[in-house]
Amino acid sequence: MILYIKNMVCNRCIVFIKTELKQLGYHNAKVSLGEIDFAEAILSDEDIKKLNETMLPHGFEIIGDKINKLVEKIKLIVIEEIHYGTQKRNTNFSALISNKLNKDYGHLSSMFSEREGLTIEQFIILQKIEKVKELLVYDELNLNEIAEELDYSSSSHLSTQFKKVTGLTPTFYKQLKGEKRVAIDKVKTNNYID
Repeated sequence: MILYIKNMVCNRCIVFIKTELKQLGYHNAKVSLGEIDFAEAILSDEDIKKLNETMLPHGFEIIGDKINKLVEKIKLIVIEEIHYGTQKRNTNFSALISNKLNKDYGHLSSMFSEREGLTIEQFIILQKIEKVKELLVYDELNLNEIAEELDYSSSSHLSTQFKKVTGLTPTFYKQLKGEKRVAIDKVKTNNYID
């Protein structure tokens, strides 16, 4: 049995969920971004309710319907590629998402937009901007290197998009020392500026 978990978007989330599962007596569950695989075990409705009640105070939630599961999978694919992927250059997100979910991208895109209130492309931009913020704070790469790593056509394109989303230039943001960073799982519609 596989349960899909909303907001489980980082390695620390996985560690936390594994710890919680062990405390609840689920020692053999396999945990990965966005899901818990209980292998052959079948959980009762009461077990699922108890598990959900344990996770809710920490910002995690079991996803019930198919559309929400697909939307969460799309988010995880994007987050994993942008924040943890090693192959940054020339990522075709529509092909990547479509191939990983074995579904038509047009259908996935309209479903995502309907549920989230923004397009997959807007969500990708928001995630890239959060990654740019992270890299600016680390101060290990210059703006040209960040633009290249995140597949922007130029540092000026990155700067324009950064200012459009945050209202700040990358240079000014860097001076703030990361005070306006947003947790990956908290990137929402209201962070996107047309």
